[in-house]
Amino acid sequence: MVRLSMQAVVARRYGPPEEHAIEEVPAPEPGPGQLQVRIAAVSLNPADVRLPAGDFRDAVDLPFPHIPGNDFAGTVTALGAGVTRFAPGDEIFGFATPRALRHMGSSSLSTGALAEYAVFEADTPFLAHRPDAVGIAQAAALPTVGLTARALLATAGIAPGERVLVVGATGGVGTAVLPLLAAAGAHVVATARPGEADLVRSLGAAGTAGYDEYPSGVDAALNLVLPGDRLGPVAAAVRPGGRLLTITFPPPPAFDGIDVRLVLDMEGRYGGMAEVAADAAAGRLRARIDREYAFPDAITALADFARRHKTGKLVVRVRSRA
Repeated sequence: MVRLSMQAVVARRYGPPEEHAIEEVPAPEPGPGQLQVRIAAVSLNPADVRLPAGDFRDAVDLPFPHIPGNDFAGTVTALGAGVTRFAPGDEIFGFATPRALRHMGSSSLSTGALAEYAVFEADTPFLAHRPDAVGIAQAAALPTVGLTARALLATAGIAPGERVLVVGATGGVGTAVLPLLAAAGAHVVATARPGEADLVRSLGAAGTAGYDEYPSGVDAALNLVLPGDRLGPVAAAVRPGGRLLTITFPPPPAFDGIDVRLVLDMEGRYGGMAEVAADAAAGRLRARIDREYAFPDAITALADFARRHKTGKLVVRVRSRA
């Protein structure tokens, strides 16, 4: 039996994206409870560049060679023993972390999606059928963005009329969460660079602020970009009794008089990919795509993600030869 080969982005050692390469490697095969997917598109996330860069090597012993890529859309091509939830030919999308992060408790693990083929665990809430109304690039851009935006809204408990500061509003999560906050009736103040005010206002922000130029007395602040140990100025913008929610590491310190929470939903408590799919198909949830790349330019995409300012998600189109 001839084993299928594929092209993949491969990191052979810790280093920046420019040191990775697109290589011909054996395609992974599904074991019991797993499925193989022909990848159509991938969107990039911080872990795709920070893990192979060695930023977390004290906590994660990353095995090499390593294929990055968490968020994807693609077609099921093969099933391992015991899988009944999906069938070959199904169009699916979702989120999965590298197997090296198994100890973090995620049920969704993969061999890495920046490749022509990847293998995923089938029994997880973080994979779902792609709705016909949701295109391939949009589906690839949605998983982390959609899951995080839904978890933030569920945790924040925004009431109509509340003033909400969003720090990192022009990123992937920010551009998805602004319309949700506006739909909840919040008065949103979004951080934006010069020239980005029209963008955030079009997404639902009522006003803008520069970084470290935050308004005072907001009811809630959502931090989507600053490290958890640099949240002092954001906390100072929150009124006594208000809330500060953050999605970044390290975990935030306590601040007197306000409720501080790290929003990290690794179990799908606030809904999984099926709920993201339903919201996307109904038009309630959408990811903003900053730029798309062809697969031969995947290394450039990773370098751009690491070094270039973005207003939304970067998506890599993967064109399989099979």
